[in-house]
Amino acid sequence: MIVSHIDEVKGIEINNEYVKDAVKKVLITPNEGWQGHVMRVFEIGKGGYTPRHTHPWPHINYILEGNGTLHIEGKDYEIKKGSFAYVPAEALHQFMNTGDDKLVFICIVPEEGDK
Repeated sequence: MIVSHIDEVKGIEINNEYVKDAVKKVLITPNEGWQGHVMRVFEIGKGGYTPRHTHPWPHINYILEGNGTLHIEGKDYEIKKGSFAYVPAEALHQFMNTGDDKLVFICIVPEEGDK
């Protein structure tokens, strides 16, 4: 069990040749009792992006703040606060911030997706 606030979770900064200006906050894991799944929040800065990649697990996303594009299998989808998406396993995908503020979204994956 856990009751907390996003401001109390330390972010992990991700910047490399495939990721620009991204912070990951891990909120709920099997350690808090949700067996098999992990809930994270990503914050993507202005002009930032996640890697364009695939993996063997699906994920569920809900956009909390900002504007951007979600690329899935060759198609770009405009996303904004209130948008949600299911990204299937093995689908090529990428989140890109196209707005002037942070793009913030929830990402829920099976446990093996957050190693």
